[in-house]
Amino acid sequence: MVSDMSIERVLDHISDEHTPLSRSGLHMLSALGRKEMEILADRWPLIGVGRRRQVIRSLVEIAEANFEADFNSIFRFSLQDEDEEVRTQAIDGLCEDENSTLADSLLEMLGTDPSIMVRAGAATGLGRFVLLAELEELEEELGRRIVKALRQVIKDRHEALEVRRRAVEAISFSSEEEIREIIQEAYRHPAEKMRISAVFSMGRSADPRWGATIITELDNPNSEVRFEAARACGELELQEAVPRLVRFILDLDREVQQAAVYALGQIGGQEARRALQLCCESDDEVIAAAAKDALDELEFASGIFDIPLWAKED
Repeated sequence: MVSDMSIERVLDHISDEHTPLSRSGLHMLSALGRKEMEILADRWPLIGVGRRRQVIRSLVEIAEANFEADFNSIFRFSLQDEDEEVRTQAIDGLCEDENSTLADSLLEMLGTDPSIMVRAGAATGLGRFVLLAELEELEEELGRRIVKALRQVIKDRHEALEVRRRAVEAISFSSEEEIREIIQEAYRHPAEKMRISAVFSMGRSADPRWGATIITELDNPNSEVRFEAARACGELELQEAVPRLVRFILDLDREVQQAAVYALGQIGGQEARRALQLCCESDDEVIAAAAKDALDELEFASGIFDIPLWAKED
């Protein structure tokens, strides 16, 4: 929280588009109170759209790097911004917000926002609320409304492909039997982007019945598909995919390499562990760092399962 005078100085700085943004100054916008938000709300529309985009992007980056930074009040306010990119960035900034009022806002944006970019972002944002509903951590009626809205978007042939594919990804957290059919239809879709979303959704669904399909897609010539297939192998912990994932460490696509390394850490087993240990000794600093993170996660998971469930008696 900052004083009224401080918030005015920060806003003066933000408004000056000829001055590079100060990260330390933006940090002062964390955890704003009601009065400070009123001051910001009055000044915000007077700031140029290019600068507003720059500010929101920077706030999202700061929040991702520092979990103590709290710009949710600004992100919530920016959901109503007249600029589609600012609204979309605001949705991204609220990616950790699990308040049901945000779900209602995202539902409204999914159904009525004129921007394809924003509707797609809203669909993506609703995914975590589908998961919360599955975990029984969200009001049942709200969970049903979210799944219904996503299903309607997916079936709407007039809706933009980008919005529909993000809706498929979001709804894939649901355990409803119909979801498998939705993913299957997306996988058969003529548009490659939709098929990529289908492979992503197979992993997110936690349904082992997709295993054979995902492993087949590891051979896809499209690096985006291989990336999603590698990730899905990790999410479904497909032991049979380990040999191919090990080979993926030498894939020509950097993101595919990293996805394979991370998946090996999720799957585990002796072969995966040996491959990760070798990667840690690699001269490739990116792969070595990714392998270390994956190995740490593997060791941590192994440690959890090694903890005795009861204490031994003397």
